[in-house]
Amino acid sequence: MPSWFNVYLIGFIILIIGLALGAHLLGVPSTWIVVGVICLIGIGILSAVKKTQGRSGSSGTGGPPRY
Repeated sequence: MPSWFNVYLIGFIILIIGLALGAHLLGVPSTWIVVGVICLIGIGILSAVKKTQGRSGSSGTGGPPRY
């Protein structure tokens, strides 16, 4: 079974690549594309951790997973 964190993160990276390519085609300066990609990667990691936090069952509380 694949790690849901990895699946979520790969999907987010594909989205970032598409947005960066679109920005490049629109003529956005490379500096701002890099800044946007770095910010979106950080948001993607935070979102992936939040989404998959309760699914692993290792929360330590013994209770049901939080969603």
